[in-house]
Amino acid sequence: MQNFDEAKIIQNIQAGNAQDFGILYDAYVKKIYNFVYFRTHHKETSEDLTSQVFFKALEKIRQFNIERGSFSSWIYRIARNAIIDQYRMKKDDAIFEDALEVKKTDDIEKDIDNKNVMAEIEKYLDTLKPEQKEIIIMRVWDELSYQEIAEITGKSIGSLKMMFSRTISDLRRELPLALYIVLIIRSI
Repeated sequence: MQNFDEAKIIQNIQAGNAQDFGILYDAYVKKIYNFVYFRTHHKETSEDLTSQVFFKALEKIRQFNIERGSFSSWIYRIARNAIIDQYRMKKDDAIFEDALEVKKTDDIEKDIDNKNVMAEIEKYLDTLKPEQKEIIIMRVWDELSYQEIAEITGKSIGSLKMMFSRTISDLRRELPLALYIVLIIRSI
């Protein structure tokens, strides 16, 4: 969690103190990069899009209104739109053909095991509708709250909870028990 007053920093930036944007950048750059990378699976594209997201956020920060939602949701929405625009430019029909990156560990055996488990989970996630898959990934891997996902997607919290619950129930019936447990542990 952050140990600074985000609202105050945003007010300072909106008042012309642009160098304070670095605090927000430091707080969100890794999260936004991961969010983009999980959806593009391409390092250079992810770096470029992450830069674009922060340039756009700085450019539009005066339009940000804390009463309409959190900065976190606002910057994730900018990132989501940048990803969609990227795929539209490439004319790629599968907007959310994202694979799930496994974090590197020093234990090669465990790393291979994780990759195999993640490949199986990814296979099952690929059977979902893009909207369902996006919400599962935002909730489980991006660790976003329902409130944040609602602000990013424009859907109600209730509909998101219902969709997540139904999708998890469907996955529970289809996934082998071990894979389901891994997915559920990630969502807690």
